[in-house]
Amino acid sequence: MNDIRVWVDGARVAADGPAVSAVDHGVTVGDGAFETAKIDAGTPYAVSRHLARMDRSLAGLGLPPADHGRVREGIAAVLDGPAIPFGRLRWTVTGGRGPLGSDRLDAGLTYIVTAVEHARPPATGAVVTVPWVRNERSATAGLKTTSYAENVVALARAQAQGAVEALFANTRGELCEGTGSNVFVVTDGVVRTPPLSSGCLAGISRELVLEWCRAEGVEVREEDLPLSVLTEADELFLTSSVKDVMPVSAVDGRPLPAPGPLTTAVRAAWARHAAAEGVDP
Repeated sequence: MNDIRVWVDGARVAADGPAVSAVDHGVTVGDGAFETAKIDAGTPYAVSRHLARMDRSLAGLGLPPADHGRVREGIAAVLDGPAIPFGRLRWTVTGGRGPLGSDRLDAGLTYIVTAVEHARPPATGAVVTVPWVRNERSATAGLKTTSYAENVVALARAQAQGAVEALFANTRGELCEGTGSNVFVVTDGVVRTPPLSSGCLAGISRELVLEWCRAEGVEVREEDLPLSVLTEADELFLTSSVKDVMPVSAVDGRPLPAPGPLTTAVRAAWARHAAAEGVDP
């Protein structure tokens, strides 16, 4: 814990010390939103896009938009010091102090920013499906909230089976997303990914893959996909803010090329545009 840099409401604090009220609504009922960005060579990636998505999550929760200057103050504070070669930057904004129930007080938002060095993700990894589903009609569908317990349970199940990620269907039996990633499949020579109407998170890396593939002429479609597409897909890859584009080597024990030819093309498009557009594309 001591290697995690923490800033709360204007001050650097010890990672293992008290810093947030015990009655903060983010603690008692998970009433808050967060963002995770990668740190590479001491610099965070795509901060502006992450800030914009946080405001969408906060609006969906009925909370006011974040003070971006305040968040950036926290980011600067946790990145001050020896450069983190590769790591994870996270900022969280909660509803602030509240009652022990689901109603709110107008007590102001709580701001938390953390940074920690992190191992680079593996070159490839296996995934498994889990028996639980995303509710695409939920009040929090598509929001990046601090209510993450179902992801913890699903990821633990996947890791117990030697996988790096768990994949969810939604209530309609369609492919949705992973616990912390978006999923793309390749069938019939086309890259496909579930639409936001499936209930998946509007991932920042997902967004960039869609933009950059279309700019490069790589056909990519957002469309409803039955979960059974995983049994016939020719290639599979995940996107996330730390993984970028990760080829999947197996799904539920079925081997896949990692990377296959279209995944290779997507990764090449990512590399070219990321180099050209800098750290805040």
